[in-house]
Amino acid sequence: MIQAMRRLAWLGGWVCAVGGGAGGVYAAVMPRAAAADTPPAQAPDTTKGAKVEVHIPYTQFTLDNGLNVIVHRDPALPIATVNVWYHVGSKNERPGRTGFAHLFEHIMFEGSAHVPEGEFDNLLEAAGGVNNGSTTQDRTNYWENIPSNALELALWLEADRMGTLLETMTRKKLDLQRDVVKNERRQSVDNQPYGRAFETVYAALYPKGHPYHWPVIGSMDDLSAATLGDVKDFFRTYYAPNNASVAVAGKVSVRRVRELVEKYFGDIPAGPPVPEVRVPDATLVADRDLVLEDRVRLPRLYLAWHTPKIFSDDDAAMDVLASVLSRGKSSRLHRRLVYADEIAQDVRVFQDSRELGSVFWIVATARPGVGLAKVDAAIREELDRLVAEGVRGEEVERAVHQRETSFVRSLERVGGFGGKADRLNQYHFFAGDPGFARRDLARYQRLTPEAVAAAARRYVTGAHHVRLSVVPEGRGELAAGEVRR
Repeated sequence: MIQAMRRLAWLGGWVCAVGGGAGGVYAAVMPRAAAADTPPAQAPDTTKGAKVEVHIPYTQFTLDNGLNVIVHRDPALPIATVNVWYHVGSKNERPGRTGFAHLFEHIMFEGSAHVPEGEFDNLLEAAGGVNNGSTTQDRTNYWENIPSNALELALWLEADRMGTLLETMTRKKLDLQRDVVKNERRQSVDNQPYGRAFETVYAALYPKGHPYHWPVIGSMDDLSAATLGDVKDFFRTYYAPNNASVAVAGKVSVRRVRELVEKYFGDIPAGPPVPEVRVPDATLVADRDLVLEDRVRLPRLYLAWHTPKIFSDDDAAMDVLASVLSRGKSSRLHRRLVYADEIAQDVRVFQDSRELGSVFWIVATARPGVGLAKVDAAIREELDRLVAEGVRGEEVERAVHQRETSFVRSLERVGGFGGKADRLNQYHFFAGDPGFARRDLARYQRLTPEAVAAAARRYVTGAHHVRLSVVPEGRGELAAGEVRR
């Protein structure tokens, strides 16, 4: 794909990164003003006035059973990827029966009617392929990166587990994977320093019964209570072709993909209508202040605010705000907390974009001997200053160009997490259009300093939030204290 993209090269004042032929991804960084007739002696600065435009060509069709199929042809290298998204995540679970979506991420690799346990990986690896999967609040995905001549194998494997997994589902298999997930929870949450912080904040941000109230991995009690019948019902409802999308990208033929998809997926019956997700109001009517004692050496501060859902305009504004505050050594919070005041070991800010509503996070680890009240006060001073004085134009420009660069680089890959096939599925599910790439990037490119400052005022300094202080056991005095407005 590097050859197809041909990297960013200067051509008489134009910066281009263009895929060739009928496939690839098309991206161009073009000056907003007309280039001079005479090329400059030195390449101009691409951070001033340049605009990246992208396009991922694709073909889309739907099988009679409701399966959505997206095909992107990129003949640059003899590789292909099969990327399957199921529109199910922890948000589709219910209180008392949490962790099912993540549990199936494991079970889906444990064999189906025509693929014995362990053979999924063995067959792919023998063909030179790799595979993985992941679960979030909003979706579950699986992907295989293979040589192009192994495309049929990957599609057959995915179809077999979609259509026949329950034929081999037993209590023994459930118990085994339940224990694996419980151990994963012990390692990554319960016994991990700061491991319970995020689920503690989410439980405070969202009321009981809200789809985002519980963690993706579920609780020990819910995992223990899950019956074989519960798990089978969950699979029948959500892991059906009418709730899935298959994206195929790489050196492939649309005609051949259609033939193979119809051959292997076409006879899988559609599932029942997917239940509507009920979303109670999650508006915070007051700030919430929490303290969690943990086996840690340094106190850490977590601040979280409700923000707009993924792919909205203000979602992009909050993403840029996060970059202004913490991306790079010259960012506002890094410069203030880490360098000027020397009160924090690190600070990171990010927009966690989701389908039903997003969360804006500020996370800072204090230096030894520093209480979180001091860190919290410095953060609030910087937020107030940003809203009062505004965001500088160069700060927004820098953040947008960083986004453009990372965006184009991610599209150099056809497969894996964040590659072109993954992004086509993401756009299909959350934007309703696999071709949303151009509009996605345009959300950032049209941002102004005033829009970013306005978003900060509306969603951060002018809104209620959750604050969590994670402190060493027995050191409650290091917590940030009461939140006052």
